[in-house]
Amino acid sequence: MSVKKVDKIWMNGKLIDWDDAKIHVLSHVIHYGSSWFEGIRCYNTKRGSAVFRLDEHLARLENSTRIYRAEIPYTHQELKTATLETIRANKMNACYIRPVVFRGYGEVGVNPVNCPIDTVIAVWEWGQYLGSGALENGIDVCVSSWRRPGPDTFPSMAKTGANYMNSQLIKLEAITNGFSEGIALDSNGYISEGSGENIFLVYSGALYTPPLYSSLLPGITRSTIIQIAREAGIEVKEEALLRDMLYIADEIFFAGTAAEITPIRSVDRIKVGDGKPGPMTRELQERYFKIVKEAEDDHNWLTFVYD
Repeated sequence: MSVKKVDKIWMNGKLIDWDDAKIHVLSHVIHYGSSWFEGIRCYNTKRGSAVFRLDEHLARLENSTRIYRAEIPYTHQELKTATLETIRANKMNACYIRPVVFRGYGEVGVNPVNCPIDTVIAVWEWGQYLGSGALENGIDVCVSSWRRPGPDTFPSMAKTGANYMNSQLIKLEAITNGFSEGIALDSNGYISEGSGENIFLVYSGALYTPPLYSSLLPGITRSTIIQIAREAGIEVKEEALLRDMLYIADEIFFAGTAAEITPIRSVDRIKVGDGKPGPMTRELQERYFKIVKEAEDDHNWLTFVYD
């Protein structure tokens, strides 16, 4: 999905024009993948524009940089304020928000410690990540031949640019073979996640999702679904899942900030259930969108932009 240009980007403490947001070609991040980022949504709710789980997203960003011994030169509150300022400066009612922290221009070499830490927040319009009609009708996916890195290789709990090279391989393979998305297995052959989404399966009335030790990102939407499902009386099981489960599950869906709750209608051209979004998927979609669109928020997950 193409990026729709807006007026301002927040970069290293101030709002600048979109076209002025540039870095040097010898910045460390370009050569070694040393970036950490978030994907956040601002929704145009019935009570006004609101960012969903902003504090949790920023906390994960801070954790990601800490794992890599990088210190963001701004406090949590400063990042939060900057996010809201950037939305307001661009007069957005609904948007995708991309905070990104990276090692900038200083030295070229694997050792990053003498490179500055740069911080950017951008916002732009973004629709359905997996294509028009994906939320309503579901998508066709495949199991990727590319696996997620083992737990002693790359830290999967960090949302870092370097990890998404693996995601690109998964995505490219899926698209080349006529699918919308790929599902990765972990290093032990258990289900992990999509290229940019967590995954849930419905089987015999229970909701299953892989555990964090299956080399997956601790998704904010994932934790949201686990919580609202349990509040709805749905049994949720976090456990290692065999690939076989993808072919016998009653329902499957992806979950993520960009993907929201996207049903999966087939895996490796084997139909999931009756090939349509199932009742539990629909129920969870309804509960989720009541929060982010109707602002029926009992959890204080929404941060309103123009209050």
